[in-house]
Amino acid sequence: MTTLSRILITISLVIGLTLSAFANASNRALDVDLNVTHLDNGNVQAELTITNSGKGVQKILSWYTDLEEENLFAITRDGQAVDFMGPHFKRHAPTDKDFIMLKSGQSLSKTFELSGLYDFSQAGNYDVTYQVKSFDLFGRATGKDKQAKRQVEQLKSNTVSLWSEGIAQKGSSNKGKPGGGGSTGDCIDGTCFTGRCDNSQKNDIMTALSAADQITNDSVSYLNSHNASNTSARYQTWFGAATSPRYNTVSANFNAINDAIDNQPLTFDCSCKKTYFAYVYPNQPYKVYLCRAFWSANVLGTDSRAGTIVHELSHFTAVAGTDDIVYGQSGAKSLANSNPDQAIENADSHEYFAENTPNQN
Repeated sequence: MTTLSRILITISLVIGLTLSAFANASNRALDVDLNVTHLDNGNVQAELTITNSGKGVQKILSWYTDLEEENLFAITRDGQAVDFMGPHFKRHAPTDKDFIMLKSGQSLSKTFELSGLYDFSQAGNYDVTYQVKSFDLFGRATGKDKQAKRQVEQLKSNTVSLWSEGIAQKGSSNKGKPGGGGSTGDCIDGTCFTGRCDNSQKNDIMTALSAADQITNDSVSYLNSHNASNTSARYQTWFGAATSPRYNTVSANFNAINDAIDNQPLTFDCSCKKTYFAYVYPNQPYKVYLCRAFWSANVLGTDSRAGTIVHELSHFTAVAGTDDIVYGQSGAKSLANSNPDQAIENADSHEYFAENTPNQN
């Protein structure tokens, strides 16, 4: 064997080991197996197994093992993305109790009915993959990690392909929805209420909506008076380094949020008893479900009622189509620093830019 051959083999081994290390870093020694079955009753059922194949205990954020809590699957029909019809929540940043602990060799198995929350209404070839991403997927940032340039973590399974003749949608978009499909309720100045909002709640909502309009107008004014080559700490803190495409996306998002507040038929539902702030169904504008944390929040400031409205409106596909990649100010700042492309897709990043606390204008 020549010296050159030895060098090439060594380089190949190093590259292979490096790629393997990256794969392990992404999935953190978690093996993910997915099986998808088209049942006789027409439903599409997914069986997911996550196994800790490493030596130590592995954490995983519990939200990403519950289809009623998060969008867990990337599904395409004939190469085109299929809509997720489930909820998008605004939560506090995760705490230790929000993580599942898997010991070495331990598995977590879950079964999901997919056709209730994904659009399988048309005939076609479907590809289904369990695919989730989050800044806190495998644990909260602590100590020095908060200052480090952390990355969005990902957990992904094999892809399963199947043919479906198309499944009629049976009101499945209302699945898990408190008050879904009920009365349109009463309205004040074009803003409507469902879920038995009492008079005090209606007043609180209208005050919060006015404040949301205020901070959104301020955001639009800021973005109109700056550009990608002339940003300040306010933009950079929440969205990172500016490029013209990223800046234009953020600007378009806030113009759309502003239009939703000023011109669209908003409905607020008061029936949610979850500990979260709020949630929406992205493909069902413009209805926002307000939960317990909303009522205990301040009107303005960090994680405020006004900011919650901005956050939730940004989720609608008809508005900005944002996702929940990370929750909380600390995580949003780290995301802006490490991955600006993800930051401009993150709902909390938009909320914190609008709330602007502490003030950075």
